[in-house]
Amino acid sequence: MMTRTDSLYGFERYERAKHAFDDARYTDAIRELEDFFTDLAAARAGDGADPIGHGTAEMHLLLARAYFHSAQLGRAESACRQVLTEAPDDAYAHLLLGRSLQRAGRHDEARGPLRLAELLGGYASSVDADAEVADSIS
Repeated sequence: MMTRTDSLYGFERYERAKHAFDDARYTDAIRELEDFFTDLAAARAGDGADPIGHGTAEMHLLLARAYFHSAQLGRAESACRQVLTEAPDDAYAHLLLGRSLQRAGRHDEARGPLRLAELLGGYASSVDADAEVADSIS
């Protein structure tokens, strides 16, 4: 059963979530993306076919960013790890994972992802532990 629309409309839903995120309406972005992923899981379970035919790393990354900005750090960590299963070389996902772990007080665990972010994408890992993750992706 679809929760928001009669079909997935992934791009349109992603755009709505992106606009909500850009307007700092993080919970609206989260709701849109969570509903999409719920609908996607139901569609995939129904007949086993993949209705979108491509990866969802970009959508999961936006979801992780929205979780981070709304201080849902465990969920941000989980969404980052989902991105990294699909795109292990995504430097920004490593950075966001590291910052989420830092913000949760898990500084030792944050070192690895932050180091990978620095190696893969030039993000400095020596930045203050309380620093925010940039809202724009380099």
